[in-house]
Amino acid sequence: MILNLFVLTPSRIVWDSEVKEIILSITSGQIGALPNHAPIVIAVDIGILRMHLNDQWLTMALMDSFARIGKNEIIILVNDAEKNSDIDPQEAHQSLEIAEAALRKVEGKRKTIKANLAFPQSRTRVETINVI
Repeated sequence: MILNLFVLTPSRIVWDSEVKEIILSITSGQIGALPNHAPIVIAVDIGILRMHLNDQWLTMALMDSFARIGKNEIIILVNDAEKNSDIDPQEAHQSLEIAEAALRKVEGKRKTIKANLAFPQSRTRVETINVI
């Protein structure tokens, strides 16, 4: 059995293909989905989407989203997403260093909120390229 997976941002279709299973980062941990999964709508945390396809695992960084899991179909509506293969490792590590520095020296509520959003996004991009 196969799952039809769709990952959609406001401006593009990031993924539209079949997979064997997925693992999503959600606000309370992780959730996996196999064919014939019970229907559910869930909030997806900033984190890694793992997709099992052709006897290998592929990864994608997701930046805040919702997922609808239905019978053999998963639709993930996301603010932004990057496939592992599209992430430049050097740029991702530099962004993480900048986000960490900004988080350490931030002042003011607005800048604190911005820094607290940038850090997990940068960390997720680095984790996505380092997943084995």
